Amino acid sequence: MKKELGSRYGKKIRERVKKATSELRKRHACPQCGKKSVKRVGFALWKCKSCKIEFAGGAYSPETTVGSTARKIIEAISEQLKQAKQTEA
Repeated sequence: MKKELGSRYGKKIRERVKKATSELRKRHACPQCGKKSVKRVGFALWKCKSCKIEFAGGAYSPETTVGSTARKIIEAISEQLKQAKQTEA
């Protein structure tokens, strides 16, 4: 991180900014093809350079903690529904 904030704003805020910008700049794995070629195009907009998919995510990372929790819950419910259909048949 550059010394853009200098000695202003306090240590904790500077550390948060450093963590957010480093998370923003690194390459992330694509949810569709799995390659590490996802970059941020705009605020909360992400694009995979490999498969050209564009999707919405978090401001600093493609998947937020709330989004990952919601995805896990949806997967668990769909798995339960599949099992319920199999037991009925």
